[in-house]
Amino acid sequence: MPFTFKRLALAEVILVTPRAHSDARGFFRELYKRSEFSEGGIPDVFVQTNHSRSTLGVLRGLHYQNPPQAQGKLISVVRGAVFDVAVDIRKGSPTYGKWVGEVLSDENHRLLYVPEGFAHGFCVLSEVVDLCYQVTAEFAPDLDRGILWNDPQIGVAWPVADPQLSAKDAAQPLLAEADNAFVYPGR
Repeated sequence: MPFTFKRLALAEVILVTPRAHSDARGFFRELYKRSEFSEGGIPDVFVQTNHSRSTLGVLRGLHYQNPPQAQGKLISVVRGAVFDVAVDIRKGSPTYGKWVGEVLSDENHRLLYVPEGFAHGFCVLSEVVDLCYQVTAEFAPDLDRGILWNDPQIGVAWPVADPQLSAKDAAQPLLAEADNAFVYPGR
């Protein structure tokens, strides 16, 4: 199997490590393989692929999209490095407001799967980063939402004190005030 799948402290968030084949010419790696990803717990429902380029110190997030167009995301770095974060925003969840973070880079080849019901964000650690992510629902501007990157209730330990933010991200609400339609199953 060219992939390993590791469930993180938030068990629905999955760290994927592909096997890269390297030699003097460079490397080859598979980024996605439906059969193995399905076996690893990641659904086969991707409908859109996005590409984001950012520079050192940029922080994007924390973003999510409300139902009925909620998005799961499979994040991969093609060039550079990011500190990538997922936050459980499902009301009633035993891990509500908790976060996990992983360094994803073009050197470690790792991917992160962030399911529906989790906010996502990243901070750029390299001079430039090219980040690609597949999503499980198309972008719906009317359902696009976010949470303030430095919400003290969440307490993400970002590796940058004064990030470069968009005006939209700087004005996002706290988790307690966010328009969030996610409810933990069974609640």
